[in-house]
Amino acid sequence: MRVEEIIAPVEQELAEFEKFFAATMKSDVPLLDKVTHYLVKRKGKQIRPLFVFLSCKMFSETNAKAFDAAALIELLHTATLVHDDVVDDANERRGYFSVNALWKNKIAVLVGDYMLSRILLLSIEKQNTDLLAIVARSVREMSEGELLQIEKARKLNITEEVYFEVIRKKTASLIATCCEAGYLASGSTDHRDVMRLFGEKVGLAFQLKDDIFDFGSAADIGKPTGNDIREQKMTLPIIYTLNQANKADAKELRTIIKNHNDSEPHIRKAIELVKRYDGIAYTEQRMRALGEEAKVLLAEFPENEAKTALIGLVEYTMNRTK
Repeated sequence: MRVEEIIAPVEQELAEFEKFFAATMKSDVPLLDKVTHYLVKRKGKQIRPLFVFLSCKMFSETNAKAFDAAALIELLHTATLVHDDVVDDANERRGYFSVNALWKNKIAVLVGDYMLSRILLLSIEKQNTDLLAIVARSVREMSEGELLQIEKARKLNITEEVYFEVIRKKTASLIATCCEAGYLASGSTDHRDVMRLFGEKVGLAFQLKDDIFDFGSAADIGKPTGNDIREQKMTLPIIYTLNQANKADAKELRTIIKNHNDSEPHIRKAIELVKRYDGIAYTEQRMRALGEEAKVLLAEFPENEAKTALIGLVEYTMNRTK
């Protein structure tokens, strides 16, 4: 399914949301307004609002609450990206200068804090305390996931089970929140757990696709490979390889990640080891299984264009090239 077909059922909503979101970021402080304007103009593919609007439209027409839900989630996502760039000392984000690169860390942190405060204020102003509750849970889980990953990465001994817990909290929880919030905006409550689980499985599949990218051709995905190794991130292809490799190869891979993660020849060797032990094929298999499980969860709901688009979005998540 092409991107245009996935977007079609909520194309008008996505166009309106761009202005709506810009308005939620508006401030009377000129510097703050300048930074938030810079962020809004460089937003990505609107994947999160797309999940929100489609999850709502599968059960009802989109409404003001769906727009509120999408805004809260985009505020959270943007705030975490700004703060992550400070933590990671990153100077670029999607090919553009990061906020901290242009305005320094102090301003970046304060801008992120401002966006988090907007989540609280907008929720109270619109009396969307149900949305605030699930967004707040997502903040907690994302923070826990990040800290759990940092804790386990130091020893390079993370298990597959723990890794899935990390990405469930760190990445999948936000997509889960999109689907649950969109569903709640429809005025229904009976299937909120199903919609949350659907989003969680798609979010897990999304992260596994990112794991696979790190071992692909840079020409295919438009970015250098081996970045996770450089950053000493324990992803599923690496974890699986460490579990499957013989003692000598497992030791060599650990040594590269720990001591030679800035050496291009060593990084190429690590990638070769992961490919040799089918770490990428295994990750692809797990990703596909999660995608199928997500689609099955929607089977009980009536057929309509929003449902078809959501299923197409699952496929897009697994087949995307960047």
